[in-house]
Amino acid sequence: MQVAIAPTPTDREEKVAFQLPEQCDRSIQHFSLQGGLPDGHRLALNPTNGTLSYLAWDGRQVHLILQQQFTNSELSLLLPLLESYPHYCPYEIMYARFYNGTITDVEIAQTRRHLRTAMQRGTWEQEMKPVRNVLSRTRAKLHHFGYTISSILETGYIVRPASVQRLV
Repeated sequence: MQVAIAPTPTDREEKVAFQLPEQCDRSIQHFSLQGGLPDGHRLALNPTNGTLSYLAWDGRQVHLILQQQFTNSELSLLLPLLESYPHYCPYEIMYARFYNGTITDVEIAQTRRHLRTAMQRGTWEQEMKPVRNVLSRTRAKLHHFGYTISSILETGYIVRPASVQRLV
């Protein structure tokens, strides 16, 4: 086994050692939610098998506290939300990730124009309905971790702590 320092995308330098097997899947992404989780706690997203895990380090080993399975469609919305945390994720990024998976700046610009046109034509609700339906399922699963997904009018979506912390 090797010891690794779990990376955090925050300005605050927080180092937590996790015991990683030699053959560890490096595609797993770790999120500390910028201080939203206690020290030594992380969300680990494994896009290969579609699991989001709540992990806690007790100083000796990592404990799996909670795990939820997400479909590919749900993952396409969850990942940009977690990457954007604590900020919102714009509609055009959510829409582009939902329909295209990996996206480029060009695709984001095209999606922005497409959604602007939908707004002008009055077809916004029709365009966003599939995204909202999958987002509803994603929100329900994320709620078990003590977080929810909220809509920001005419802007996008944001992950925020749920008013009632669940972790069940």
